[in-house]
Amino acid sequence: MKTIQLGTSALKCSRIGYGCWRLAGAPDASGVTPEREARGRAAIHAAFEAGYTLFDNADIYCEGVSEKILGDALQESPGMRDKVVIVTKCGIRRAGDPDPQAPYRYDFSEAHIIRSCEGSLQRLRIETIDLYLLHRPDVLADPAEVASAFTKLRDAGKVREFGVSNFRPSQVAMLRKFCPMPLVVNQIEISLFTVTAFEDGTLDQCIAERITPQAWSPLAAGRLSGAGGVSMQDPHHAKKRRIYDALDAIARERGVTRTTIAIAWLLKHPAGIQPIVGATNLEHIAAAAGADAIDLTREEWYRLYEAAIGQRLP
Repeated sequence: MKTIQLGTSALKCSRIGYGCWRLAGAPDASGVTPEREARGRAAIHAAFEAGYTLFDNADIYCEGVSEKILGDALQESPGMRDKVVIVTKCGIRRAGDPDPQAPYRYDFSEAHIIRSCEGSLQRLRIETIDLYLLHRPDVLADPAEVASAFTKLRDAGKVREFGVSNFRPSQVAMLRKFCPMPLVVNQIEISLFTVTAFEDGTLDQCIAERITPQAWSPLAAGRLSGAGGVSMQDPHHAKKRRIYDALDAIARERGVTRTTIAIAWLLKHPAGIQPIVGATNLEHIAAAAGADAIDLTREEWYRLYEAAIGQRLP
């Protein structure tokens, strides 16, 4: 797989990243079994063998179990740690933490950022996180306090580079004013089902400021990789049918899968979108990696974009 540079940093990794959200195979830690952990480690190894060298995680994923599984997989493969970029995120706090009355919320306080980072390091069993992201914007965030936390983590050797996730362009611009280090990534939802980033200035900012946009859920939670028809009872059946038909037509012409074309569509954009693929199905992991070899034509790209927006361009 081709290699890219993340933002203005020295970090280099595979053009497509692997997402660890589903590694544990359960919504919370109570549902995780040794068998599910083993399947998660197998998915990590399969992704690494397929050429993925960026692994994206978060402290909230299955209450930290996804980080633990990644850490275990790294321990099983001596030398793997030196060949991969480890990404994890902080800032989401579950309801009931730390007391029963606490609501689900976001927390970018300095104390929470540092405490979360130290917890992630322990679960991952590594000394330094390569790229640390703020997960979702905290309305109460003080950018100076965030900058202080980032500086302390960098100076302590606990984090190499920093970025954000799900930030609007204005929020990125504000935080950049306070941080003494660059923000090298903005991880946002982008797929043929979610095209907002093409229209709201997010990708324009990424190009202008040399920020790498990472696309979470690039296959729309697996919907773009599935086969079969669309139920007429689905309120979005017309949109799905348009997108599936356009994907399948190009996939047949190219002799590849629907998954491959859906990922290749993102790779075509000049912002340098890095899709974060979260499949645990080994065939889907390989199919997504194959998108690296596909260069869609402008005509193919716009056929898919037209299907996504549901109308011809003005």
